[in-house]
Amino acid sequence: MKAAPNLGERALKALGDETGAVIQDKHGPLYWLVAVGSATSWHLRQVRVLTELADEKTYLGVPPVSWTEGPETHWRVPLTADHYLTDAWRLWEALAGADRAEHGRVPEGRQLCERCQLPTDEPIPVEVEDSRSHVGRVTYACPTHAPLYSKRRHPRSLASAAAAEHEGRRSR
Repeated sequence: MKAAPNLGERALKALGDETGAVIQDKHGPLYWLVAVGSATSWHLRQVRVLTELADEKTYLGVPPVSWTEGPETHWRVPLTADHYLTDAWRLWEALAGADRAEHGRVPEGRQLCERCQLPTDEPIPVEVEDSRSHVGRVTYACPTHAPLYSKRRHPRSLASAAAAEHEGRRSR
């Protein structure tokens, strides 16, 4: 199971001692070990179930057990008898919570990526137009193009916009 760094960090914190072994590669993504076949139907933004498909291969370098610090690929949670496989259901809950915290609720249906103009099943809100009393148009990007948008733009869910207005905070 591969998760983008932002989601992976949140999920790792949420799992705490209930996590199994976790590898972090030099680019930041986190990899959990789960039982074969336990996550085949997962659909979360910026999360990939690593499996062999007819048209896709994934290679993951597994570091020696002694590599527990970066910046190269290393074990974030070392492989031990107590930390081996992560319970797939608990991992899904942690990653789904991280997904909602990072990106808000999942929009209905497929959305077009603003950058490549292709439909994506993993739309990530990258910009929200403000309109005085409610959230206006939401701009989405696919996981590949979402990092290209400015970090200063913080997508906002309807709930957070209403909360900001209620609390008298300035809208972002």
